[in-house]
Amino acid sequence: MKTKKDHWRKKSYQKVNLETKLLVVDQILTGHISSTQASKKYDVPRTTITYWLRKYSTLVQQSNGMSKNDEIKKLKEKIEELEFQKDFQQDIIADMELITGVDMAKKSLPKTLVKEIEQKKKARIKESGSMDVLGYLNKLSTKESKHNKNKK
Repeated sequence: MKTKKDHWRKKSYQKVNLETKLLVVDQILTGHISSTQASKKYDVPRTTITYWLRKYSTLVQQSNGMSKNDEIKKLKEKIEELEFQKDFQQDIIADMELITGVDMAKKSLPKTLVKEIEQKKKARIKESGSMDVLGYLNKLSTKESKHNKNKK
């Protein structure tokens, strides 16, 4: 005796309009839901959603007004901004280390950043002389440097 083979039948899905497709693609691209979650939520096979992603992802980006070139330009600007912030923070750390005499960077920062800060400190000392604990410059005037040379 044969049993029913309903579970072998191909599942039928409802047609989905373009707005829903774009909504699903946008939600997946922004990270709100995964393709598996979208498949269950909208009752659409994952392979179909993958197809939508390939087909409509550029369409969603265009509707958001961001092309790949614009996105690259925006990311480059962000990198420049972050580089500026990093340099500014390193300058502050270098100055504070020169003023206080305490190596703060070695305790809490990665070695590459510590090296950059050390270079900034050396450059500061080279251009302005040394600093004492209170932050006063110990730059010798030309008279003092000549006087010290004559003493030796």
